[in-house]
Amino acid sequence: MSTIVLIRPGCTAFDTESRLQGTLDLPLNKRGEEQVKQLLAEIQSLNIEIVFASPCEPARGLAEEIGQELGVPVKEIEDLSNFSFGLWQGLCIEDLKRKHPRVYKQWHESPHNVRPPEGETLSEAESRVHSALERPIKREIPCAIVVPDPLFSLIASILEGTPFEMPTPGEESVPCKLWKEIPTSQAREVFFARFGGPGHSSAELVIPRLEK
Repeated sequence: MSTIVLIRPGCTAFDTESRLQGTLDLPLNKRGEEQVKQLLAEIQSLNIEIVFASPCEPARGLAEEIGQELGVPVKEIEDLSNFSFGLWQGLCIEDLKRKHPRVYKQWHESPHNVRPPEGETLSEAESRVHSALERPIKREIPCAIVVPDPLFSLIASILEGTPFEMPTPGEESVPCKLWKEIPTSQAREVFFARFGGPGHSSAELVIPRLEK
């Protein structure tokens, strides 16, 4: 059976500190490096013809290791950049909850309607995902997609047809198993049903700047 293997990099210091990472480039910490070793052992038998990667350092580095291990090409895709939290990037999640509890609550309950200051909406991130993955999903190419969270969670929700929940940063949010397999036929059906349907509301809540 042809599958898409969705992979997220391991832990960084920001996961340990419960900070919003977004598009910031951070190396893996010790636990993250151990997770990568385990991942490389787990995926040896999977049918992967190409690896698509986010341009951030952890994802790009992991994709290159996977490519070398399996002898397959790696393609970096700018539209697979992680979700941009704008000026929230680097903030501890507890600071955001304490300073703006209403915003934090709406961000988790209705993330499509919230734009972080100088960041992007969830709908904009979805549009990037559509642009990046439309061709390989249409052709049902057996591939790996290496992206950090929350883009990992967003793509998983799109390809599995499940509701998206914005993950809360923290080391405990990084699972022991960093990957999941999705049949390409299922992904194709759900992907095009989703993006072929009505668009999302453009209404959004514009958030004031926060001091770090």
